[in-house]
Amino acid sequence: MTTPGPAGKSSEQVGRMWIDWDVAIAMDDGTELSADVFRPDDAGRYPAIVSYGPYAKGLSFQEGYGPQWEKMVGEHPDVAAGSSNRYQSWEVADPEKWVPHGYACVRVDSRGAGRSPGVVDVWSPREARDFAACIEWAAAQPWCSGKVGVSGISYYAINQWHVAGLEPAHLAAMIPWEGFGDFYRDCCRHGGILSEFTANWYERQVESVQYGVGSRSAVNPHTGRHVAGDEDLSAAELAASRVDIAGELRRRDLDGPWYQERSADWSKVATPFLSAANWGGQGLHPRGNFEGFTQASTEEKWLEVHGLEHWTHYYTDYGVTLQRQFFDHYLKGEPNGWRQGPRVRLNVRHPGERFVLRDESEWPLARTQWTTVYLDAAGRSLGRELKGPASLAYDALGDGVDFSLPPMEEETELTGPMAATLYVSSSTADADLFVVVRVFDPQGDEVTFQGALDPNTPVAQGWLRASHRRLDEERSLPWRPYHTHDLVEPLVPGQVVRLDVEIWPTSIVVPPGFRVVLSVRGKDYEYQGPLSEFAKTFYYANRGVGPFTHNDPVDRPTAVFGGEVTLHTGGEHPSSLLLPVVPPKEPPGS
Repeated sequence: MTTPGPAGKSSEQVGRMWIDWDVAIAMDDGTELSADVFRPDDAGRYPAIVSYGPYAKGLSFQEGYGPQWEKMVGEHPDVAAGSSNRYQSWEVADPEKWVPHGYACVRVDSRGAGRSPGVVDVWSPREARDFAACIEWAAAQPWCSGKVGVSGISYYAINQWHVAGLEPAHLAAMIPWEGFGDFYRDCCRHGGILSEFTANWYERQVESVQYGVGSRSAVNPHTGRHVAGDEDLSAAELAASRVDIAGELRRRDLDGPWYQERSADWSKVATPFLSAANWGGQGLHPRGNFEGFTQASTEEKWLEVHGLEHWTHYYTDYGVTLQRQFFDHYLKGEPNGWRQGPRVRLNVRHPGERFVLRDESEWPLARTQWTTVYLDAAGRSLGRELKGPASLAYDALGDGVDFSLPPMEEETELTGPMAATLYVSSSTADADLFVVVRVFDPQGDEVTFQGALDPNTPVAQGWLRASHRRLDEERSLPWRPYHTHDLVEPLVPGQVVRLDVEIWPTSIVVPPGFRVVLSVRGKDYEYQGPLSEFAKTFYYANRGVGPFTHNDPVDRPTAVFGGEVTLHTGGEHPSSLLLPVVPPKEPPGS
């Protein structure tokens, strides 16, 4: 049914598109979630693309996220072309680019957010069940063919992994665009270190449009209704209607059931999918997309990797064309050759924000020449030869130390996951390591990139809390150490321990004369160069790591994480960095 709002509008026709506003979808506990449906205006039956999330479906991209919108359409005019852009919303499909091609778009406000009442519990099992119910509701509508796909960026990608695990009968395909899979490792606690992002994001982007903000929220110009519900709840009532995410994270420093039930179970992901990752999404967006591609049970899976801001290519002609080819095949049954196409599409990254699209067959790439380079504390260098014993101490909460390879003699591609093996001792009972792979040009200037959420992102990053060093031997790979994060093993001051640090996947073609540098730090990476105008205005820009900072004083008390860390190299302590050197592809038939 539809529920007329204050403006009295429940449905309207716009050109050849029919829109049903604020359709109520009943859940198994009686809660009714609010959805907007955009569909062709005839009596046909079409596949549905469903999204479910907390960002208020009635809040326009342009109003809610103005700087991002202006930057995107200014640099990529194809995003705005062919659409009135009146129905653009943050991180979900533009219906004007899908409905004319024979799709219905269904946007659902998640429980407790936007115009849907209830308690907000992000990425919870309750949300996954709601999402599955919305998929089945869409499939049963007279305008639907019975085929349903799910699509969207970030939040709208993450919960796709969850709902797929429930195996709703009519879920036929999904496009998780830059969405994590592991709530603990990918989002909340990098290497066991609390990320400040989740709590800050929750306050800024979820609480601001929680159901019950009501008249204090923006108005949907198409309906005249407030995007966060018609009720005005007090601050106390709003707080009682949402999980205290910051408190939950501080109370839960180890992995366990609470994190795991908000994470993907790859063994249950059997739905065909196109997984899209971002090289610059360090701190949230790429790891789950790579893990999903390598770990999910389905054989019908594809991987695409790109650069730039994490919202951009979902909307460009490049991204929309790719998505449409995938959905046309799986939701419409079109014999368009999708299954015969490349399993992996990489936009290989070069300095200067240049990307070269290349088709591959697997991930990591089979022809990778896994290359170990050793740290030398005496020379602060990296090299293929293991040198004699040496050590170097640094402030445990400071900028750390850098180790450099010689300038490249020839163009060298590094594409894939990385890992560092570091032998350290500490003057205290613990230490946090921030490991950063960087590139410098012949003049000594650092080469950074427009990342998913920061305009000056380094090549790659990894993190590890020394007391969380225990590995899951069955799940670890040479290029992706996997830590259990299920117990704390304090350091003995002065005693050397081995730390295996996962460094998230990356891609960079290093030109001749450029240097690769490994930084081992006691705090987050900080870009030292000038900021662009966008970086100065974007609220998440933070000189290299965006919102993914790790400065919580409760999580990192100075008494435990201050002091001095000593890095040991050479001899019995072969500290090293594993690099994924990728040679050129052999020509066909060679």
